[in-house]
Amino acid sequence: MNRTLLLFLSLLGFTACTAAKENTSSNNTSKTPVAHSTIVDCVLYDGMTKESTQLASITPGSEVQVTDTVDVYFVKARVTKDGKTVNGYMYRTCFPQR
Repeated sequence: MNRTLLLFLSLLGFTACTAAKENTSSNNTSKTPVAHSTIVDCVLYDGMTKESTQLASITPGSEVQVTDTVDVYFVKARVTKDGKTVNGYMYRTCFPQR
């Protein structure tokens, strides 16, 4: 009896933890790109360091699609330049605070 009850409670606790984990991950991230306008001259980089290759220069007022918030300093972005879509990383300071 005690063994069955212990097994049941363990299974119930595991299920609750798994359900809570699934709910938080699905609510915090959005896979849809969000359009933003830049407020200063910015650069689209191929990586997240100052030594990264510059893919494009972005002028103020340009529309950029933010596809992911990577970390505290960078966002993953998509821009269209000369008819081509370019993916890279931009500093968060290129955009107004929300």
